[in-house]
Amino acid sequence: MIPLRDNAAPRRLTPINSVLIAANLAVFGYELSLGERVTAFVGRFAMVPAAVTRALSASALAWHELAAHRNLDALAPLMTTVTSMFIHGGFWHVAGNMLYLFIFGAAVEYRMGASRYLIFYFAAGIAAALATVWIAPESGVPVIGASGAIAGVLGAYFILYPRGRILTIIPIFIFIQFVEIPAVIYLLVWFAVQLYAGLEAGGRAGAMGGVAWWAHVGGFMFGIALGPMLAVNRPRRRR
Repeated sequence: MIPLRDNAAPRRLTPINSVLIAANLAVFGYELSLGERVTAFVGRFAMVPAAVTRALSASALAWHELAAHRNLDALAPLMTTVTSMFIHGGFWHVAGNMLYLFIFGAAVEYRMGASRYLIFYFAAGIAAALATVWIAPESGVPVIGASGAIAGVLGAYFILYPRGRILTIIPIFIFIQFVEIPAVIYLLVWFAVQLYAGLEAGGRAGAMGGVAWWAHVGGFMFGIALGPMLAVNRPRRRR
């Protein structure tokens, strides 16, 4: 199912959502410009669960030394929970993520406001990364992409716009059907697929097809929990 538009967002181009999309596309463009050096770039800024696990389990002495000597290298694995959100593995990876962010993000930003939405987006991405670390603490597979943060946006949309409708493309063999699906149904199906794939993959962070399914599950649940707390009671206009 490929979403085309929703009927909940009063404005399609909201400031923070547009900036996030532009930032992701800019980083991807930079990746393309690196050529063979992109491997080192991804290795530096991707999130590796095992590295984050080691950083989180650092001894009190290590953190004391960090504070005393300002050794920022020790913080690098934790910073990748943020930097990894802006790295993508290919055109279809970034295109799919940005399509979902474009379709669902505007309505969520409208309900939260720009500053709250920005905080929520990064918090959801970090929560999704930590969910992957929790499931696969010793995995050495790099995790990249904005999909964990976007899953948080989908979770918030699920709660904030239960009566929303999503115009969707459904390919059926050589035919293409345009169907308007209730947002609740669309997102429940999406979540069920992520959960099933995560259970099938077990503790492998990089799971089937290189997709961090548990980041999607964790991000979605985080969005369901936190989204309503950050929303403001604005009138819901439909297009």
